[in-house]
Amino acid sequence: MAAKPSTPDPLKAITLRHLPGPLARAVRERAARYHISLNKAVIQLLEEAYGTSGTAAPPHPYRDLDHLIGAWTRAQGRAAERALAAQRHIDPELWK
Repeated sequence: MAAKPSTPDPLKAITLRHLPGPLARAVRERAARYHISLNKAVIQLLEEAYGTSGTAAPPHPYRDLDHLIGAWTRAQGRAAERALAAQRHIDPELWK
């Protein structure tokens, strides 16, 4: 009889204690963002870090401007829109 290729059994349970703050936040944020359990969030993060995910990982949202969301007053927003409106003007003389 031929030997079966060895495949590791799935780990039934694991307990993680004393996660560093940034890692704990990343797990909680991922769970909230994708509406999944903390367990599933940890599994996804481990799969991505180790490169073993069987399916495509959820897209990483761009977060580089998040700190600006809701930071301006309405007056500041209107002023920014006026400044941008001037920049959007196309001068036909420049395109001859």
